[in-house]
Amino acid sequence: MVARYHYDEELEDLHLKILKLGSMVEEAIDKSIRSLVEHNISMAEEVVNNDDVIDNFALEIDDECVRIIATQQPLARDLRIIVAGLKLVTDLERIADHAVDVARTTQRIAHEKYIKPLIDIPRMAEMVKKMVKDSLDAYVTTDSNRALEITKVDDEIDGIYKQMFRELLTYMMEDPKNIPQATQFLFVGRFLERIADHATNICEWVIYIDKGIHEDLNK
Repeated sequence: MVARYHYDEELEDLHLKILKLGSMVEEAIDKSIRSLVEHNISMAEEVVNNDDVIDNFALEIDDECVRIIATQQPLARDLRIIVAGLKLVTDLERIADHAVDVARTTQRIAHEKYIKPLIDIPRMAEMVKKMVKDSLDAYVTTDSNRALEITKVDDEIDGIYKQMFRELLTYMMEDPKNIPQATQFLFVGRFLERIADHATNICEWVIYIDKGIHEDLNK
């Protein structure tokens, strides 16, 4: 009983670390988008520089997962929890990389006057941040029904991106000088779309923990 109590404490600590990593990633998304909207190059630089901190913390969590597997030799559902933890940490790390991609876009174009007010990009960013947070909450509670609901937001984000693509294409056709900047905004939209895909991956791992099956929800 004492051994199980200690093991449960280790799992709880793992969950808390993953949630902390998720919070760091959400902040990276938020700051990268704010830097773009506000033409704030110093904030963009902060996101880029903080990427190593996120990467190192992700590695720490990976090591913790491996240590628990080696020392506790978990079976069945417990093993699935830890394996899923390893996988979703990779997704979080990649999400942070996309936030850096957005920040680097800010560094490239923040000195320019934007061809249009940024409306769809901040809207997409809020949606993907919520997807990330909700998917991690579903992981901690092993709520596969909630995970399935979260993935439906991915379709909404795809729809906003398509709308944004059509609008920016119009700007390009109206004036070829708009093409370089409009292309950068399209890249940002694509980065956000990819973040939503990674959040969907996390939801897939929640279902794997709960039911022991792999479902491809990124269709």
